[in-house]
Amino acid sequence: MLRLVLLLSGSLIAFPAMAQQAGPCDTRAEFLDHLSKTYEEAPVAMGVTSNGHVLEVVASESGTWTIIVTAPNGITCGIVAGENWETMKIALIDEPEA
Repeated sequence: MLRLVLLLSGSLIAFPAMAQQAGPCDTRAEFLDHLSKTYEEAPVAMGVTSNGHVLEVVASESGTWTIIVTAPNGITCGIVAGENWETMKIALIDEPEA
């Protein structure tokens, strides 16, 4: 829980000011290395935001997770972290026959 509070408090400053490297920010490689060594987390999902940032969910088999955002300038910041991550299977819905 302390991990969540610390990351959240930094993220309130970090996301709007990523270019200024406020909050828990580093290079993507260093950030992922830290999450891997400390929490055994690895990337499980990603997407690109409308402003060109890459958002990633990094999670462990034990259920810890972190959401990170990498700016176009290469700086990665932690946005939020938590516990009890579960990967859901995507169920495809069949279209009704005409």
